[in-house]
Amino acid sequence: MGVWDAWIGREEVRTDRVDAGLVSRWLATFDRDAPSDGNVPQGLHWCLCLPDAATAKLGPDGHPLRDDGEGSFLPPIALPRRMWASSKVEFFAPLRVGEAVTRNSRVQTITEKSGGSGQLVFVDVAHETFAESGLSVREVQSIVYREAAGPDAALSPPKAEQGHVDLDDWSSHRMLTPSEPLLFRYSALTFNSHRIHYDLPYARDEERYRGLVVHGPLTASLLLDLARRALGDNALASFAFRGVSPAICGEALHLVMRGSGCDIEMAAFAGDGRQIMAASAQGHI
Repeated sequence: MGVWDAWIGREEVRTDRVDAGLVSRWLATFDRDAPSDGNVPQGLHWCLCLPDAATAKLGPDGHPLRDDGEGSFLPPIALPRRMWASSKVEFFAPLRVGEAVTRNSRVQTITEKSGGSGQLVFVDVAHETFAESGLSVREVQSIVYREAAGPDAALSPPKAEQGHVDLDDWSSHRMLTPSEPLLFRYSALTFNSHRIHYDLPYARDEERYRGLVVHGPLTASLLLDLARRALGDNALASFAFRGVSPAICGEALHLVMRGSGCDIEMAAFAGDGRQIMAASAQGHI
């Protein structure tokens, strides 16, 4: 038996409501208008049914503390650095303003690996978000826990002296520079107090990042918005993304897309050509 086997299959149920104020704040964060049909933009489910641990029960990194009790949904893995590594999302029906929602979550797998940066533990969590009319979103989210960075570790990601993004083969492109207010607003929308997104001394000195880190799901949400600009509101039936390298606040972020129908490819790149995120999607048939 594995040390974390007791957590495999552990379940959690949370309820929420698609509040009009939340939707308005989401739209304001992404500088966009509401969908014309009254539905909620894809990606907003990441703002619903959130962990609501008391401030006194947050760990040094800002995430809720975990322990070995039955009330701890995620296992108390001792590795201190946490990242949202990837997600596979299926969209069945758009959420609507005012709907009550229920999210059923289940720890699906826990896998230990060794990488170039040391020991890694991946926790895959399956989420199903139900609205009043039935299943709206199904997602498998992969969280990775990593060893602490040494106090003398090089800052990550390394800053390239030169480089560029080759845009020739991409049919859609948007460039923006994630700012501190954008990161702050997304942290507020998702009730995320992970300090790498707002506490520069912590991000730099404790976790050895070169600057504030752009949230993985924020980059993913920006890619969903790129698809919306090209294909229309709620056009995707599925969307999968994988983080490749950290995006840094205040540095150019290039969002790109190509393909159509069942074969859509998306990606995010830093200004020096370093890939930030790889993603794929399928449109509704």
